[in-house]
Amino acid sequence: MKALFVHAHFDDYEFVAAGTFEMWRRKLGKNFHGRVLVCTDGKAGHHFRTREETGKLRIKEQEASAKIGQYDFQLLKLPNGEVPREACLQITTPFLAALWKAIRDFAPDYLFCPTLPNDSLAGIHNDHVTIAEAVRRVAYMINVPHAFTPEYPADETKSEPCKTPVIINVYDPYMFGANSFDLAVDVEEALAVICEMTWCHQSQVSEWIPWVGRHAMPPPKDFKDWSAYLRKRFEMQNRELGVKSSRAVEVFRVTA
Repeated sequence: MKALFVHAHFDDYEFVAAGTFEMWRRKLGKNFHGRVLVCTDGKAGHHFRTREETGKLRIKEQEASAKIGQYDFQLLKLPNGEVPREACLQITTPFLAALWKAIRDFAPDYLFCPTLPNDSLAGIHNDHVTIAEAVRRVAYMINVPHAFTPEYPADETKSEPCKTPVIINVYDPYMFGANSFDLAVDVEEALAVICEMTWCHQSQVSEWIPWVGRHAMPPPKDFKDWSAYLRKRFEMQNRELGVKSSRAVEVFRVTA
């Protein structure tokens, strides 16, 4: 079984779906193949590092997380070889083409991505909503073999069917007031690994996130301190969604 996680930023995966992937990996072993596709360059969102330094560091952090989580890490590249810019991600033909190719090349059984808000007054993150809308727009084209052959030339006289995955939407902590779910997955047994993977993103959890102030989180003193914060984060999410549990839970919606 293959599962593809598509999102905008380095560290998005660890906070919303890493536990589910880990539970699948433990149950299915070599029969499970997970991949994380990051769709921006990671150069924005820091207060004292340069854009170039930030981008290079976040790639290394994601690679470290991938070793712990035993998943493939892929950085989306447009047909011209460039990586989309963080903070101002837009739906363009080259972007849709790159996403289409990445999905078709991996041929996942399940595709995880952010959700679109159903409330026009909901808070949003531009990059998150762009990914959600891009997956929605490209979904029908996944099994259309020549949809983007101007961008990715191929023999248009030969075509193989491509599996269309089940598309699952993840919880979005940046979409204020509009989160809901169809499925709740208990990932308590994977919490220790989630803590390790998120801890890899030091430029986020120890530097950027505490500085922003929105999370009211002081810089964690050490891994134990971070693990305690992550536990509270799951508890806050459960309260927001009405999940009556103190255990670590990941929630999802299923796209039609």
